[in-house]
Amino acid sequence: MEEILDLLRQNARLSLSDIAAMTKKTEAQVAEIIKKLEDDGVILKYAAIVNPEKDSAIKDKVCAEIQIQVQPQREHGFDAIADRIYRFPQVKSLYLMSGGYDFKIIIEGDSLKDVALFVSEKLSTLEGVRSTKTNFVLKTYKENDIVYVEDEADRREGVQA
Repeated sequence: MEEILDLLRQNARLSLSDIAAMTKKTEAQVAEIIKKLEDDGVILKYAAIVNPEKDSAIKDKVCAEIQIQVQPQREHGFDAIADRIYRFPQVKSLYLMSGGYDFKIIIEGDSLKDVALFVSEKLSTLEGVRSTKTNFVLKTYKENDIVYVEDEADRREGVQA
C-alpha cells in the first residue's frame, strides 16, 4: 500500500497499468488497493498543483498566515473552536500548534482589506479567541515539496585573464 501511495503522491495521473508495472502487481490488485485507500479515507482527493505566480485567477489573491491564541472550551478542548474556524471559506489550512500560539491558519482574500475584515469581523469575534497575529505572504518559494521559482540562468559576466 505504501509503495502505491508514494507513487500517487509523486504523480496522481499514473495509470493503473503503470502502477502495476512499477509495483509488480496486477492492475486488478492495484485498483483494489486504491479503492480501499479511498474508502478508508487515506486518499481524500486528487488535485493539480498550480504555480500561483502563473495562474491569473489566483495570482492577485492575498495570502496570509494568522496565529491565534484561544481559550479552549471545557469538554471540547480546541476542537469546537477549530470546527468554527475551518468552516469559513477563506480558510485554506488550519493547524493546532505547540508554542506561543494555539492555531495557525492560512487564508486567502481578494485584497488586504478583505483579509483585515475577515480577521476583525469574523475571526476575532469568535468566542474563545483571545488574540490574533496576521502575517502576509509576500512570495512563495516552496510549498509541499514543490519549488515554485524557476532556475535562472547564471547572469555573472565571465572573466578572462
